[in-house]
Amino acid sequence: MILVFIETREGKVKKSSLETLGEAKRRAAELGLRVAAVIAGASVDCFDPDIYARGADAVFLLENPALAQYSAQGFAIALHALVVDLKPAAVFIAATEMGKDLAPRLAARLGVAVASDCTKVEVKDGRLLYTRPVYAGKAYLSIRLKATPQVATLRPNVFPLFSVPGAAGEVVKRAAAIPDDAVKGRVVEVVKGAAEELDVTEAAVIVSGGRGMKAPENFVLLKELAAAIPRAAVGASRSAVDSGWIGHEHQVGQTGKTVSPSLYMAFGISGAIQHLAGMSSSKVIVAVNKDPEAPIFKVADYGIVGDLFQVIPALKDELKKAFAE
Repeated sequence: MILVFIETREGKVKKSSLETLGEAKRRAAELGLRVAAVIAGASVDCFDPDIYARGADAVFLLENPALAQYSAQGFAIALHALVVDLKPAAVFIAATEMGKDLAPRLAARLGVAVASDCTKVEVKDGRLLYTRPVYAGKAYLSIRLKATPQVATLRPNVFPLFSVPGAAGEVVKRAAAIPDDAVKGRVVEVVKGAAEELDVTEAAVIVSGGRGMKAPENFVLLKELAAAIPRAAVGASRSAVDSGWIGHEHQVGQTGKTVSPSLYMAFGISGAIQHLAGMSSSKVIVAVNKDPEAPIFKVADYGIVGDLFQVIPALKDELKKAFAE
């Protein structure tokens, strides 16, 4: 069995978890294994039945009041107990903020290693082989994990969804035993922003700005451009975030978020190695910079040497025409 942890937000399954579930299904088919999904919460009365179509043969529902909001200790304890009981060959978790926090804690409890932020999973000689970028994306490392269960996190927006319409499976509810003093930190309140924005890790298109944007008010141009594109989000370099031009949640890079969108547009970003580490796995990269020697052009599929304040309005107009047709 391959067990997949399913991350939910306000009762909805995150796309990154469905991508992870799909990859588990593909690899499990090669190994002759079943795939089980696990959802944790205070009371999981219902869930999206589409989870079966996306690859799950069974769904385990872990329930405990301590699981109402995510906590590293509570979720790790609950998931560890299930893994010990089921003895899966591997546990796959999406490499989101939650997944990156949960996976190493689970692995530590199991006494095994973690293959983190994987961009490829394959079966060779009857065993799982994981591939992940290293040295800021300049090289790739292939990993075989000896101990079982294997724990791996899979990078969002890399693995395609799996789909078998009309599929069904079993549901197993379990009460998770979590000692009262085990959870050291608790979420007491979730404060949302004025407007819900698509997270850069979930976006299909990212419109990103750097020091070349010159001022915080100019990020409005990027927001308008992103609004003209379906499933687009606004990103930023560390220099723009450190300058206070835009919130940290938009930062892409080694000290920000790692993204793999279908399209990454970089405006006024020089392309420091720390930034490239967070976006070099994007499927198509478009760079706009007035400096023809900017490092970003070395990784870009398409580049424009010019004034971004002239390029952005023209691009926005053309995109509006294209999507209006």
